Amino acid sequence: MAINEEAQEPNTGQLNSVQLNIVTVIDLHRAVKTGTVKNTLYMMDNSVGKQGQGTAHLQTVCKPGQVINWIIYAMDSEKRPDGTWPPMPKINNIVFLDDEIGDEDDVSEHKIMTELKIYGGPDMMRDPFCPVYYYWAGIVLPDLNPGVYNYRFVLELQREDGEKVYLDTVEKPSLKVIPITAEQR
Repeated sequence: MAINEEAQEPNTGQLNSVQLNIVTVIDLHRAVKTGTVKNTLYMMDNSVGKQGQGTAHLQTVCKPGQVINWIIYAMDSEKRPDGTWPPMPKINNIVFLDDEIGDEDDVSEHKIMTELKIYGGPDMMRDPFCPVYYYWAGIVLPDLNPGVYNYRFVLELQREDGEKVYLDTVEKPSLKVIPITAEQR
C-alpha cells in the first residue's frame, strides 16, 4: 500500500499544543469611576520572550495554530463582609487592529484568530476555594504570517448599582506571531 506523502505533512495547528494564558487584572472600581481603563490594566502571560509584563502593553509571543486564553480578574474579587461578591469584569470581544495602513484604531480587515466559544463558562455559584472569572479563548490562524498584531479589548464592567459599562482599552497589547521552523514540524 502506497503512503500518500501529503497525508504525512503535519498540521501546523496541531504542533502548538501548549496553550498560552494571558491574565489581565483590572482596577475595576477606578475604571468604572473614571470611565476609562487607562492605567487600570496589568497583564501577564506564560509565553517565552514576552515584553511588557505587568503593563497594559504586553506583547505575547505565539505561533500560528496556538490556542490563547485571555483571562480577566478584578483586583478586588474577594467576598465582602456582607456576604456579597463584587462585580466581575468580562471580555466581550478582542478586536485586532490594522496597523499596516498606519491607523492603529482601524479594525483589521484580515482575520487573525478563530474564537473558541466558552467551553466551561464561569460558575454561577461562587466558592471561596475556586476562582471564578470570565475569559475569551481563540486559536491563532494556522496560516497567519509572522508579525506583530495589536489588539484592544471590549470590556463589560458593572457598577455597584448593577448598571453595565462598556469600555475599550486605550493601550494596545499585541501578539508577536513567530514562524514555525522546520525542526518544529
